[in-house]
Amino acid sequence: MQEKDLKPSTKQRLIFALVAALLLGSSIAAYVMIIMGNGNVNYAKMNLEQLENAYNEKIDELDQEAAELSGKYFDEFKQYKSKVKAYNSATANGNGVQAKDLKEGDGETIGDSGYSAYYIGWCSDESIFDSSFDNYDEPTALRVPITVAESSLIEGWYIGTEGMKIGGVREITIPGSLAYGDSQEICGATNSPLKFIVMAIETNERLEKLNDDLNEIYAALSNAYTQAYSDYDYSDEETTSGE
Repeated sequence: MQEKDLKPSTKQRLIFALVAALLLGSSIAAYVMIIMGNGNVNYAKMNLEQLENAYNEKIDELDQEAAELSGKYFDEFKQYKSKVKAYNSATANGNGVQAKDLKEGDGETIGDSGYSAYYIGWCSDESIFDSSFDNYDEPTALRVPITVAESSLIEGWYIGTEGMKIGGVREITIPGSLAYGDSQEICGATNSPLKFIVMAIETNERLEKLNDDLNEIYAALSNAYTQAYSDYDYSDEETTSGE
């Protein structure tokens, strides 16, 4: 068979292009109808591949939003690393929650929720147990700020940040009884006092939406994986292993 016999004619190419366009259009329309409802994405109606793609896309968007915020706050927040120092754990446990403003905010006074925060958390021996830096020893950026919701954090956080204003930075000392108490070992023991440096920033609505979407996608993914596991046909594996 000669090479020219394998090449489609101009008419055939036009037909192929038309069919492809129709299939693509119908696929897009079906996709939109399946996953969109009242302007919101219905993740529960996505298949596993669509959910995995959606999850990765949201993570990329979250990283981009975090990078933009980091560019705004990183240089300022980094300077507070020098405030991290060792402290006496017995004194910290005995004095209750202590708060010291390192910078007065110029925004609205925060409540128990409705703001975001960058933070550094450390133990009495000066060791860092968590922070908003990508790498505490040699930080180059800030991670996604936490969104403070009512009752989502330890009790001492809310007491220590009471009266803060947006844009403010505060050092707070929390006794173990108002941190993790007996419920969790941290800093090498239970009832360990903790110190934090907290920077309060305005709630980022874009981040909140991305986090909400990720939570929905994660829930839908869990269901999809469970369904895929239950639908998997193990008979082929049993037949193969028995041969």
